Amino acid sequence: MKLTGTWNREDVDDFLTTTVPIRLSCRTPADHLWMLSLWYLWEDDALWCATGADADVVRYLRANDEVAFEVSTNDPPYRGVRGRGHASIDADEEKTLLRRLLQRYLGGTDSALARRLLAPERDEVRIRVDPARLHSWDYSDRMQDS
Repeated sequence: MKLTGTWNREDVDDFLTTTVPIRLSCRTPADHLWMLSLWYLWEDDALWCATGADADVVRYLRANDEVAFEVSTNDPPYRGVRGRGHASIDADEEKTLLRRLLQRYLGGTDSALARRLLAPERDEVRIRVDPARLHSWDYSDRMQDS
């Protein structure tokens, strides 16, 4: 994995513990661009996301595994990590990753959303994004008075 930009690897790893969603971009089978936001976890040099097995993005990634992505702050000063890589998909029958993401983003599984996502009849998959390149950027200096 190639690392470029403002931050060193430790800074990138630290930033990727933030709980803003990842913006993931891919191509549809008709070769149109597609982008969506997903919860993610940075672990083992990969970005891990969960979604329903019937989600459009699953079909798209199975047709073409190339992706681009960005994790960035929503409030000034803007900073983040973007990159590109390849995605792979596998079943998460026990919804283990989804449970971890619910804990990370919602603080647990005690909510209507969590119950809906964890419903036994809902099939879940894991998306693993293996970055080929990570690029960090930070506008903190230029936005000091924002």
